[in-house]
Amino acid sequence: MATPVSDSSDVEQPVYCLPDNLRNWPWLRCINPFYEEAKKASTAWIRGFRAFSPKAQKAFERCDFDVLRVTCDLMQLVFVFDDYTDRGCADEVRVMADAMMDGLRQPDGPKPHMLGTMMKQFWQRVMPLASPGVQSRFIAHFQDWVDSVVEQALDRDSARSRNVEEYMAVRRLTIGAYFAFVLHQLGQQVPDESAFDRPVIQRLETLAAEMIILANDAYSYNVEQARGDTHNILAVVRDQYNWPLDRALQWIAEQHDELVAEFLETKDSVPPELAKYVDGLGNWVRANDAWSFESQRYFGKGGLDVMSKREVILLPKQVTPQ
Repeated sequence: MATPVSDSSDVEQPVYCLPDNLRNWPWLRCINPFYEEAKKASTAWIRGFRAFSPKAQKAFERCDFDVLRVTCDLMQLVFVFDDYTDRGCADEVRVMADAMMDGLRQPDGPKPHMLGTMMKQFWQRVMPLASPGVQSRFIAHFQDWVDSVVEQALDRDSARSRNVEEYMAVRRLTIGAYFAFVLHQLGQQVPDESAFDRPVIQRLETLAAEMIILANDAYSYNVEQARGDTHNILAVVRDQYNWPLDRALQWIAEQHDELVAEFLETKDSVPPELAKYVDGLGNWVRANDAWSFESQRYFGKGGLDVMSKREVILLPKQVTPQ
């Protein structure tokens, strides 16, 4: 059971505790020395489209220069697409997904949709940096991602409830990790790029993606449950097993510990030429965790306090106007 606390008006509010999943994670928080410069350029680019509301843009901004720049651009793109598709029905999301892929697959000429134009400009910056293999892997993973977001919208339209296995099958794609991982391959001197397709690398990518899923769903749960969004592993396990929130959080902690142990064991079997890429995967897990608290996306201005104390006040359900 979540523990009730009293606010200033003596109204009891339930509080739950987040597990410290990265307590033994060897990758520590670090910032690229060129981050501020890249952030400034990337933010100026995305502001030019006026894709976010002023409030959403401000919230996002609180969170090798060319490679860093395109990585920042990608995160901007992802959050624009995420913000727009969260509100759309499946047919609307399909149009947006196709516009993104049009800008990616055919980055020449004008694009009728803003998302297509954004994707086109992003990809034109990536192509000079990326080998044909990197480009191919990115496009394939990006297609999987936008298709999964359409599938999520179909679930939302039909009020479909998934069990844990069904949920994870689609969540591994909607999390948007795999195409982001590909950008870590930019500029890496790997003699044979087919090495990125080795089973050991694919397993480490899956482990990293699942850690990011569990963390993201734990941290985003509060705002999502308040607005009735059930595309969240906590909501799924609570529904499937009829568990209280605290038991579902314990399940996440247990699953995450298993993923950490397997990742740390598996990484030791990676050949030296891929060590830098695996280091990037490990850093992604840490970066996702740090950003979740340091931005205001999930915990408002109290993120650092939540990170320290691990305590979250459960938000009340939002009332939808009739």
